[in-house]
Amino acid sequence: MAADARNLTGEPLAVRPPDAAGPAGAGRPAPARPQRTVPPPPPAADRRTAFAAPARVPLPNASGPREATTRLIAHGCWYPSADPSGTRVAFICDRGGVPQLWTGPVDSEAVHLLDDGPDPVTEVSWSPDGRWIAYTTAPGGGEHTRVLCVRPDGSDRHVLAGAEPGSSAHLGCWAYDGSAVAVTVAVPTAGSAPDVTAEAGGPGAADGLLPAHWRGRTGDTRLLGPAPHTDPGPALPSPAFTLETTAVGAPGGRTAPAAGFGDGLSAYLVDPDGVAAPVLLAVEKDAATLRVCDLSRDGALALLRRGPRGRREAVVLRTADLVTTCVMPVADGDPWIGAFSPRADILWLRSNAHREFAVLLAAGLDPEGHPRGWSVAAARENSDLELLRCARDGDSAVLAWNVRGMSEAEVLDTSTAGPPGGDADVTARLGRDRDASARPVPDDREMSARLGPDREVPGRPDRDLEVSVRPGGNRDASARLGRDLEVSARPGGDRDASARLGRDHDASTGLGRDHDASTRLGRDRDVSAPAGRDREVSAPRGRGPDAADRVGAGPGPSRPLSLPHEVVTRVTHAGDRPLLALSGSRRRPGIWWLPDGATPVRTPWSSRDEDAVPPGRPPVRPVPLRPTARDGLPLNGWYYRAPGRAPGEPAPCVVHLHGGPEDQERPVLDPLYHEILGRGIDVFAPDVRGSSGYGRSFVDADLGRGRFAAIDDVADCAAHAVLAGLADPARLAVMGRSYGGYLTFASLVWHPDLFRTGVAVCGMSDLATFFEGTEPWIAQSAAHKYGHPERDRELLRALSPMSRVDALRAPVLAVHGEHDTNVPPGESEQFVRAARDRGVSAELLTLPDEGHEFLRADNRRLFRRAAADWLERQLGT
Repeated sequence: MAADARNLTGEPLAVRPPDAAGPAGAGRPAPARPQRTVPPPPPAADRRTAFAAPARVPLPNASGPREATTRLIAHGCWYPSADPSGTRVAFICDRGGVPQLWTGPVDSEAVHLLDDGPDPVTEVSWSPDGRWIAYTTAPGGGEHTRVLCVRPDGSDRHVLAGAEPGSSAHLGCWAYDGSAVAVTVAVPTAGSAPDVTAEAGGPGAADGLLPAHWRGRTGDTRLLGPAPHTDPGPALPSPAFTLETTAVGAPGGRTAPAAGFGDGLSAYLVDPDGVAAPVLLAVEKDAATLRVCDLSRDGALALLRRGPRGRREAVVLRTADLVTTCVMPVADGDPWIGAFSPRADILWLRSNAHREFAVLLAAGLDPEGHPRGWSVAAARENSDLELLRCARDGDSAVLAWNVRGMSEAEVLDTSTAGPPGGDADVTARLGRDRDASARPVPDDREMSARLGPDREVPGRPDRDLEVSVRPGGNRDASARLGRDLEVSARPGGDRDASARLGRDHDASTGLGRDHDASTRLGRDRDVSAPAGRDREVSAPRGRGPDAADRVGAGPGPSRPLSLPHEVVTRVTHAGDRPLLALSGSRRRPGIWWLPDGATPVRTPWSSRDEDAVPPGRPPVRPVPLRPTARDGLPLNGWYYRAPGRAPGEPAPCVVHLHGGPEDQERPVLDPLYHEILGRGIDVFAPDVRGSSGYGRSFVDADLGRGRFAAIDDVADCAAHAVLAGLADPARLAVMGRSYGGYLTFASLVWHPDLFRTGVAVCGMSDLATFFEGTEPWIAQSAAHKYGHPERDRELLRALSPMSRVDALRAPVLAVHGEHDTNVPPGESEQFVRAARDRGVSAELLTLPDEGHEFLRADNRRLFRRAAADWLERQLGT
C-alpha cells in the first residue's frame, strides 16, 4: 500500500510477497515489490468515520473468446489504458452489442474479451505493474456502479467495491507501484426528518410537504448570475477544505456551504490482492463527487477532485495525517484534473480558477505539500484545456484544447520544468493575467504573498489574488504584481525585459490555433525574485540534488499532434508514446497510437472509417451556424443537411439539444442523426446558454432565472435556421436528451405554436419531483444549477414544464430507460399522462435494462428507429 497512509483497521498492514500467480501484461512475470511499512494510525479521536469500507467479492471467470459471438462491424472503441510496456491496451468496445472490457496489442487484431457479462463497462485502468486491470461497470445500465479487478488473462475476477446493496463505487488512480488502487464508495446518507413548514415570509413547504430527504435541510446553496469569472478571487490557496464538511470555494472568494444532501463518500486505497486492509484517505458527507486523481510516488500526497458541477476543486491531501495542504478551483469536464511530478515538487492542474477558460497551471510544492507559487504553463485564447495527461517519467504532457468544439492536441516538454519560485513569484497572479490578457490591478488591492506553510488562512470573502509587499518585508517594488509589472494589463504594451513573464512570451499575446503560441509562463522568474534573497530558499527539500537549480524553470517547447479526426475524447500513454481516443463526423470512436510519437495510426481492432455506417449513404459532415439570442448573446451550433436536398430548399428540421446543461455539441458521428437525416430531415444541434466550450460566463448564463432565457434560446435557434433558408418554418421539431429532454418539454409549452412535435429523452418535466427522485449526489450538483428545492421552490415551479402543460399543443414522444435513477422514468410518465388528459397525442417508449444512457445495441437501434419514425410521421416528409 502507499507509504505514510493510514490503515482503516488500525492494525499493521501485512507485507505482500511478490505475486507470481498472474501475468503482468504481455506474458511477463510480475515484478517483485519493494517491502514497505505503514506508520501506526493516528489516535482514534483524530479518525473520521467512513460510510462504508469496500468488500472484496470473488466472481466467476467471465473471460470470453477473442471474437464476440455477435460482432458489430460498425463498432466503437474508447477509454484506452495501456500496460507498462505500452504494447497492449485495455479498452471498452461495443462490438458485442454492449460496452465490454477488451484487451489487444496496439499493432495487431488479436483482441480478447475479458468480461462477457451483461453489465456495461464505463472506465478502465491497467495497473502500473501490469498485474491487474481495474474497471467500472453499471449493473443493469443504471447509475449505481461498482469497481472490479481482473488479471490480464481474464482470471481472478472480483469486485473491489460497490457490491453492497444501495452503494456505488467509482474508480480512482493506482498507486505508483501498483500495490493499491483508489476507489470511492458512495452510500446514501439522507434520511427522514420531521416535517417542516415555512417561516413567515420565507421559503419552505407551506404549500405541501417536502420529500423526506429534504425536510429540515438548511443549506446555503446560492444561485449565481452570469457575471464574468474574471473578477478577483480568493487568495491562494482557496478556502480550506475539511473532510467533515462540503465547503465550496465560489468565485469572488465566497464560500457556499453544502445544501445538506447527497451521498456519504469515502475514498480508499484498496489492495487488489485482498491481503492488506483498505486504507482510508478521505470522508465526505452530503457530497456531490470525490475522486482520487493521483498519488505521489512515495504515497505521501494525494490529489483529489471534489465538489458539485461548476464548483469543482482540486485538493492536495497529506496521507500521513490527512491534512489538506492546498485547494484550487478546477474545471468541469474530464475528472482526471492533474498530476504530481515524479518528485512531487510540482503539481500540474487543468484549471479555470478565476478565468473564463481552463489553462494548465503549475504549482511548486514544498516537502509538506504546500504550494510555493503558481504559474500558467500553457493557455489558449478563448479555448479550454479539455484533457491533460502527464507522462509517467515526468518529461512530457499531452494537452488537448477545445477550439469551438474541435480538438487541437500538443505534446508539452516538461522535462526542464521546475517548481514555481518563492513567495513573490510573478506567476502567483491567478486573478489578473486571465486568458493571457488581464486588466490593470487596482492600487488599493494588496495582500500578503505568503503561499507556503506559514500562509494565513483565507478568511475575507473578497481577498484578491494579487501578491504585494508585506510591511517590513524585503521585496522591492518590482515584486508588486499589477502595479510596476504591467505585464499583461495593457494589450500591445511594451515587451521589455521587465514586462516578460517568460522567455519572450508576452502574457498579452493573442493566442489562437497556433500551438507554438501556447502561453508558457514562469521560465525566467528573476524578474520577481526578492532582492538579495538566495533563490535556493524555494528549493524543495529532499526532492533531488538538482531541485534548487530547477526552481522557476518553465516547461519547454511544445509540438502539435496531427489529428485525423475532429475530437479527442481521451489521452493516455502507451509506454513513452501518446495514445488517443478519437471521434469524428465520419467515423465511430476509435483508438490511435503514435509509434513515432507524432503521427497517429489506427489500432487494427478499431472500426475502419469506411465501416462507420452501412454502405450507400456516407455520413454528413456538419457546418457551423452562429445564431444570436434575442438578448444579443452569441450562440453556436452545428447544422446537418439531409442528403439530396437542394441548397436553397427549406427542409423539415429537428432542433436537437444536448444534456448537461454543461455538455457541448461536438462534430462527431451520431447514429441518431444519421438515422434522422436518412428520412430527409435536417438536424440543427445548437449550444444554448449553459453549454461548455465558450467560457465560464456562458456556462453560468442559465443559472437561476437565466434558464428562462435558455428556453428562449431554443426558439431563437429555430428562427435562425428558418431565416437562413435552411429550415421549413411549418415543419420544425424539437428533441433532446437529459437536460435537453427538459428543454424539449419546456420548448413545447413555452413556444407551443413554433414546433409541430417533440421527442424528449430522459428529460425532467417537474423539477420538484426530479429532486425528490434523483440520486443524492446529482441533487447536490443540480441545486447549484437549477435552484434549491426548498428555498427556491417558487422558481423551480415556474421553470417546470408541468406548470405550463395546459399550453401544450404539439404531439410528443417521451423515451426513458427503465433503470434511470438520474432522471427517474416518472418524469416522462407524468408528462405523457398530462398530455393525454388534455387531448394531446403522446406516447412513451421505455427501454428495458437501460439507465440514463442507452448502451445496448438493440435498444439503441430501437430508439433511433422509433424516434425517426415519429418525426417522419409528424413532420410529413
